[in-house]
Amino acid sequence: MTAPPPTTSHREQEILREIRLSGGSCRVGFLAERLGVSDETVRRNIRTLQEKSLVRKVHGGVLLSEGLTLNEQPFQTRMRHNAEAKRTIAAKLAEIIRDGDSLFLDIGSTTAYAAQALAGHRNLYIVTNSLAVAGTLATINGNRVFFAGGELRPHDGGSFGQDAIRFLHRFNVQYAVFSAGAINGDIGFMLHDIQEADLSREAARRAQTRIVLADSDKFGRRAPIAVSDQCELDLLITEAPPPRAIADMLERNEIALVQAGGENGNGA
Repeated sequence: MTAPPPTTSHREQEILREIRLSGGSCRVGFLAERLGVSDETVRRNIRTLQEKSLVRKVHGGVLLSEGLTLNEQPFQTRMRHNAEAKRTIAAKLAEIIRDGDSLFLDIGSTTAYAAQALAGHRNLYIVTNSLAVAGTLATINGNRVFFAGGELRPHDGGSFGQDAIRFLHRFNVQYAVFSAGAINGDIGFMLHDIQEADLSREAARRAQTRIVLADSDKFGRRAPIAVSDQCELDLLITEAPPPRAIADMLERNEIALVQAGGENGNGA
């Protein structure tokens, strides 16, 4: 099994952010001045980023790789984007979950649709860091909803940080349901935010089955944070057949594929 690259470091995230703010390309000297480090430090980090296919070196400078997205759109914008596909994926998850099941749901827009699809279920035991999920499933049908503590982020209504991670230590659920910022055949599943990656890693440890919900718009894209434990994921639910490279990645990591509204893939 091919090991995924390590999570992008804080310095590498700073470099990616500066390149984006410069329009997708800039010179090494400019990056060194902006970050207060030497040219050699920048070159060393650029070499690592190029190995992860996040940037491309050119003479005297660096370019963002095609398909790389550094920042997600605001939550409500993501809710509107590809909404029908997300509803289809959410409906398939709702077929898997039974009344009385326990699950973690993360902050993604597709998991928000999943909460809506689960609104007809009864006696669910929900752990979440998403205000949208908690608001949908709390106070109905005998559900019990546990919300991770911490400051709510203004752009997505998510709770993150060490308080939220420590909160998850108390639970052991049947399912952990995650979103993905990007899926690539070489790297695997990726996220935009290192806090989200840290919380997702802890939630995965606390679940018996780990499910990713992702629409086909995520295929072939890249994001700065690689999910460090690809082989611990169990199932991808999507609405369209993935490209061959992604299907091979799923097979290498023994991740089952379910195509919502279509034929199931490897092992589902």
